[in-house]
Amino acid sequence: MEYSQDNSLEILLSEEEIIARVSRLGEEISRDYANVDDLVLVSVLRGSVYFVVDLSRCLTVPFTLDFIGINKYGNTKDSMGIVRITKDLDVNISGKNVLLLEDIVDTGLTLNYLLKNLRTRNPLSIRVCIFLDMPGRRIVDVPVDYRGVEMQDVFVVGYGLDYQERYRNLKYIAALKKD
Repeated sequence: MEYSQDNSLEILLSEEEIIARVSRLGEEISRDYANVDDLVLVSVLRGSVYFVVDLSRCLTVPFTLDFIGINKYGNTKDSMGIVRITKDLDVNISGKNVLLLEDIVDTGLTLNYLLKNLRTRNPLSIRVCIFLDMPGRRIVDVPVDYRGVEMQDVFVVGYGLDYQERYRNLKYIAALKKD
């Protein structure tokens, strides 16, 4: 099946819009971290990988890149933030400036868990950069320092976001329509 001809998808953000927004985020982050030598980008696997690769290419400041993998329990759409770490960081973040990079934040439960976990490792600072924000679904108030795009409460796929491991490779973000 050709994804681009999939009638169950409604394009919400084009590839060009994504590139423009990621570029602006890269400029903001580079400006804010211009005088920092110990920046660690922490990417939340798997969905944020596409975003992180593009964003890292827009940065003009030195950084170390690491990954943390998580698994949500229960129904993937309504997991209620019950999280288990499946791949931990390889880099020691103690005394370093951390920028946590996430593809999407809706309820805030997963991000809240990750922030609490990372804070126990004594970073010098920790900030959050997300590509998609769905504040209408928020259950837990979480800090977001850099935000790509605010979205309505729809189920989205593409640009790393998936439905049952499909659609991650789309160069755009689309709403997945229910049958």
